[in-house]
Amino acid sequence: MKSILDFKVKVLQKDGSKNSLLDNVAVEEPLEIRLSLEGFTLRVATTMRTPGNDEELALGFLWSEGVIREIESIQSVKRSSDPRLEVSENVIIVDLSAGTQVDWRRLDRRTDVQSSCGICGRQSLQILKNLELSQPKGAPWPEDLSLGTLSEQLSGSQNMFQKTGGVHASGLFNYDGNLICLREDVGRHNALDKVVGWGLDQKLLPAENTILLVSGRISFELVQKALLAGIPNLVGIGAPSSLAIELAKEFDLTLLGFLRENSVNVYAGEWRVGQL
Repeated sequence: MKSILDFKVKVLQKDGSKNSLLDNVAVEEPLEIRLSLEGFTLRVATTMRTPGNDEELALGFLWSEGVIREIESIQSVKRSSDPRLEVSENVIIVDLSAGTQVDWRRLDRRTDVQSSCGICGRQSLQILKNLELSQPKGAPWPEDLSLGTLSEQLSGSQNMFQKTGGVHASGLFNYDGNLICLREDVGRHNALDKVVGWGLDQKLLPAENTILLVSGRISFELVQKALLAGIPNLVGIGAPSSLAIELAKEFDLTLLGFLRENSVNVYAGEWRVGQL
């Protein structure tokens, strides 16, 4: 499946002239996530996403929602092969082992999830706060770890953004300053879910002593997803929300925003922070 499509567009100049060109545009299509357990299959969510790493997205979404809590309970993650479906490539089925306990209450939201906003559709904020969150394990940053080099690696690796200008990115770094996973998507939450799904597949969760750098603003739910993945540090190019700051402080997650070349705002967990 393609993640980028070309569209012919007209460019209008201030002087009144016009010209045509092919514009690279990020694809946005629905992905239906289904859970299969002991012969019973249920559609649990449909999210608008950029195709690519769909299996990771499904895993990360279910983990971030608190629906699955043990990677060992997952038998397989596969694309549907149902001939009755016209768009089977947009359906991912997660098969769980017999006897797996699923907390279906964690899916107490509308089955259609917007790519831009994961918290929309929750019946109440309290449902989010009732997730089994715990304080992430993360030592202070090494003295030679520089946020500037992390930002350069992220921006230099955003191939889809460089072509389209229309996607968000989430990058996971280790304490050696190396980018170990980068995912892009039209949805901020999807990009992070893909990173979480990658971590699950690599058996790296909880992701202790890692730094998550996101390309945009930081919402409450991005902090929640980081906590559920055991990520102790979350840095954003944009601003955090008030609830994001409150949740980060409650669980001692290091939260930084407005990352620039020579400065960054520290909102929580300053004790871990090194230099820029």
